[in-house]
Amino acid sequence: MASAPSPGSGQLLGRGSEIERLHELTGAARSGRGGALVLRGEAGIGKSALLDHVVRAAAGFRTARACGSQYERELPFAALHQLCVPALPHLGELPARHRESLQTTFGLVPGAPDVFRIGLATLDLLSCAARESPLLCLIDDAQWLDTASSKVLAFLARRIACEPVAMVFAVRPEAAEGELDELPALLVSGLSDADSRALLAAKSHVSLDEQVCQRLVAEARGNPLALLELPRAGGFAPPDTSSVSIRIERGFQARVAELPEEARLLLIVASADPTGDPGLLWSAARHLGLDLSVAGAAATATALVDFSTRVRFCHPLARSAVYRAAQASERRTAHRVLAEVTDAVTDPDRRAWHRARASAGPDEDVAAELERSALRARTRGGVAAAAAFLESAAALSLHTGRRIRRTLAAVRAKLDAGFTESAAELLTTVENAGLDELQSATVDLLRGHIAFARHHDDNGPAHTLRAARRLAEPDPEWSRHCLLDALEMSLVVGRAGGMMDLVLAEARSVAQPAHSPDVLDALIRLTTEGHRAAAPSLREALDGNGTPMWTRRPGIAVMLAAELWDPRTHTEIIQWLMKTGRESGSPLVLRLGLAQTATQAVMFGDIGGAMAAIAEEEAITDATGGLPVAYHRLHLAALRGRRQEALDLFESVTSEGSARGAGQLIADAHWSAAVLHNGLGDYPAALSAARKASAHGDLFLAGISLPELVEAAVRCGERDAAVTALASLTERTEAGGTDSGLGIAAYARGLVTGVEDHYREAVERLEKSPMVPYRARAHLLYGEWLRREGRRRDGRQHLETAHALLWGAGMEAFARRAAGESRATGGKARGRSRAVRVGLTEQEMYVARLVATGATSKEVAGRLFLSPRTVDAHLRAVFRKLDISSRKQLRDHPDLLT
Repeated sequence: MASAPSPGSGQLLGRGSEIERLHELTGAARSGRGGALVLRGEAGIGKSALLDHVVRAAAGFRTARACGSQYERELPFAALHQLCVPALPHLGELPARHRESLQTTFGLVPGAPDVFRIGLATLDLLSCAARESPLLCLIDDAQWLDTASSKVLAFLARRIACEPVAMVFAVRPEAAEGELDELPALLVSGLSDADSRALLAAKSHVSLDEQVCQRLVAEARGNPLALLELPRAGGFAPPDTSSVSIRIERGFQARVAELPEEARLLLIVASADPTGDPGLLWSAARHLGLDLSVAGAAATATALVDFSTRVRFCHPLARSAVYRAAQASERRTAHRVLAEVTDAVTDPDRRAWHRARASAGPDEDVAAELERSALRARTRGGVAAAAAFLESAAALSLHTGRRIRRTLAAVRAKLDAGFTESAAELLTTVENAGLDELQSATVDLLRGHIAFARHHDDNGPAHTLRAARRLAEPDPEWSRHCLLDALEMSLVVGRAGGMMDLVLAEARSVAQPAHSPDVLDALIRLTTEGHRAAAPSLREALDGNGTPMWTRRPGIAVMLAAELWDPRTHTEIIQWLMKTGRESGSPLVLRLGLAQTATQAVMFGDIGGAMAAIAEEEAITDATGGLPVAYHRLHLAALRGRRQEALDLFESVTSEGSARGAGQLIADAHWSAAVLHNGLGDYPAALSAARKASAHGDLFLAGISLPELVEAAVRCGERDAAVTALASLTERTEAGGTDSGLGIAAYARGLVTGVEDHYREAVERLEKSPMVPYRARAHLLYGEWLRREGRRRDGRQHLETAHALLWGAGMEAFARRAAGESRATGGKARGRSRAVRVGLTEQEMYVARLVATGATSKEVAGRLFLSPRTVDAHLRAVFRKLDISSRKQLRDHPDLLT
């Protein structure tokens, strides 16, 4: 329920700087430069008054308002719906997919929305509404926003930079950390003593004694609402050491206590209804047999509430004061009658919500209704709401088995919603509830998921493995699935170090599946018999008897394809991930596909493609509140070879990986550093990094680091290290049998042996490989060897080829190395890539590449979760940097599509 407008000019005394900041915000939005501002301050400090002021001052703006409700946080998208109501007439202007998403989100039509697109659909809706006039969005009491609304509103606030939209949030400083923390904020502090006195003088109907005035100013601590309410809340009594907000609430409660019984009950019912719908309130009051004219008049006389087109309390503290002052039986009565008058067809979830709060003990009928509400909430994208409904359902469950089932479902929902600690706390309520073995295994699995979600908890593998042990006898197939779950998760989050040995040790004791051998058997063979013996089993596991492994375990499949040096299979996996992610709308699958797209683009020498994939992956991460992925950025930094930029990133990621216990991420950083330093010719640093990268035998990383180790060891004169690394590389690449792997091993062998045929073999094999950077390096190493052999003319040809390929791939450090070697043969290095020179950002590169293929601004906006106006702004920057002026010129630009 919204609060009534705060007193006007009096509460704006001493707010000159805050008002100036708000005017700057609306002035920029009027010019098409949207933005957001979070007003932070304690209850009663004047945030609502500032919101009211900005409405009055923003001439020509349309206003949309929403207000968080302390008692409505379980209902998904409740606040977002409030904000969007004025813009709903523009629904027909949206693309069908966006329109349908919002219609189902707000319950206007049945069905499940495309949760992944709700933020973008809302941005589109507000953009349409802002075409007629600038739009001012005000969100009061944002600390009480439902989780689903909070995520979408924060997403909008980050994406209105090119829209005529201003968003202002009001939030209390004690609010838990959340999505709004990253937005620009302004602390609204207390008034000065002089302004406090002026406010007292302006609002007091009597002349205050000086000593009383001094005490009021001291006790109010600059809080405007306290200055107005304390004289009515014991301001003339002995000093009270309670907090200002508690004293204000007591004052509100004192007014309620003086009311006749019917008027007090009417206020309690109003406080229990978060919608502020007068029709609902009057219906509930009639069910209670209240005399509305008498009770309504008495309640209105307190100035706590305004009964008009909406039921509005004068301040959120007033509403909470009324609700908390009521007896438990009175609150239950209020919720019972509100449930009775709430339409079970059009608003079943709010009816279930009221019924739950009206229950004094277990009630299976209400619990079942809450469970149905949880299902509806989840289909509408309200995972947090589903968790709340399920938790309430569990609390009201009389049957032990149903209570356990609902509790475990609530824990899963809390995890899905990102409430890790709350999930962990709820899980403890069933740990000693007489669980059977399957339920105990489920608890262990949930503990494992909680540990992984915490990032600093290394117990995830132990919990998941314990679940696998519990299931080994009653359900061997599920047990093996749990083992693969643990391995898959560790690969996705970058903590595979050590996990493989633990998983495989358990797998040896679990019964073989009917379709043996499976991927666990293949991995066991890899660790015990080596790559040559395991390669056929690994390929069979990847093929999956006609159902490729990557449709079930894409993370493991990617690693196995890399272990086999098989770019063709890697491409198939990426294509499946991208197709499935786009069709299903799964952020996790799409982000994995984009991260792998970026990594492959690096391996193929497509810097523009890598930048574009990174831009889209980061847009999805931001839109969904996921954890950022780092490894594709590491790979790109290694490819480009910009020393300081890369080293800063490596240091940051290594530090983050150490804090999270993400050993694989650290190994990724070491491999990337080895590539960088080999390109720069800093071979001791490259050798150190390559040794660290390969030390733990991680899938993919240990193998891909070996060519770097061989080159660095040879340059540093450490022949034994080079020979050992070459032997391991040879075994791996021969087992894989691809031209890419065999070609890389061949140039590494040439480095160790100095035999020309090995260099020739490398060049010949890699001509067939899509891995352009390695093809270029084969020419570079062969050219360097030829120059040292005194065959300058032969060497020059390979060095110039290497230089052209390296610049085309954006590998600046290796390209400079090739240029230096070429000049030493009397050659001239040419062909610097324009794509490197123009310095497009990832987002600009993405926009440029899509537009160059004929995509419209709307289509690009949909991919990057931006408004078309923002895409056009990026496009203007691209035109400026490329020195062109049209989309046609962009389509003809040679460096964007390679």
